[in-house]
Amino acid sequence: MRSDGIRIDVVTIFPGLFEPFRTTALLGAACSAGIVDLRLHDLRDWTSDRHRTVDDTPYGGGPGMVMRPEPLVDAIEALAGPRGKDRTARVMLLSPQGRRFEQGWARELAHERHLVLVCGRYEGVDQRVIETAIDEEVSIGDYVLAGGEVAALAVIEAVTRLIPGVMGNPESAETESFQTGQLEGPHYTRPAVFRGFEVPAVLRSGDHQAIARWRAEQARNTTQRRRPDLGRPAGREDER
Repeated sequence: MRSDGIRIDVVTIFPGLFEPFRTTALLGAACSAGIVDLRLHDLRDWTSDRHRTVDDTPYGGGPGMVMRPEPLVDAIEALAGPRGKDRTARVMLLSPQGRRFEQGWARELAHERHLVLVCGRYEGVDQRVIETAIDEEVSIGDYVLAGGEVAALAVIEAVTRLIPGVMGNPESAETESFQTGQLEGPHYTRPAVFRGFEVPAVLRSGDHQAIARWRAEQARNTTQRRRPDLGRPAGREDER
């Protein structure tokens, strides 16, 4: 891995889900170039019984199964060390109870050198894993998935594409939705006329200042129509 790159370890019971992702598109190119070092770890490698058991029935009864603490904590500490000042990585559990993942957090994580993403399954993980080994819990939205793998993929994609050298044109990341607190406006390409719909004349004018003004105005209008909450200060409701 390059000295300015990032290492991401993923702890999961389904490492095969990540393999096509690791070798395709931007992430695949970044891994090949040594900018991203994505390592996949089967949680069952840290089990000690012949059945490689990672879950058990919940204390107190109830439906489903709970992931056991021993293999999870052993895996995390093998990859990042015990939680504390000497820990070598930022350890994050993908969980619906976590803080909501947003673009600002992705920008922050793009400056990290080592992340460990832990994918839960079943009804969740034993609370003692969270209390003894996890630094942060991360949620990608207010809905429930079968496990943390899809959420981990979303975090990996959002973070790695912001690392210098991953995207061919770094300016692309600077003008995308949420980077400036707004959504992007509409985009157009050839042909100039499609089914009677014409590309706005300003985009074909060659006047770069006029184009920049048009795009800024379209971004404001799109945000106001579709996500007016993005322009509202955090923690405040509309005054009535």
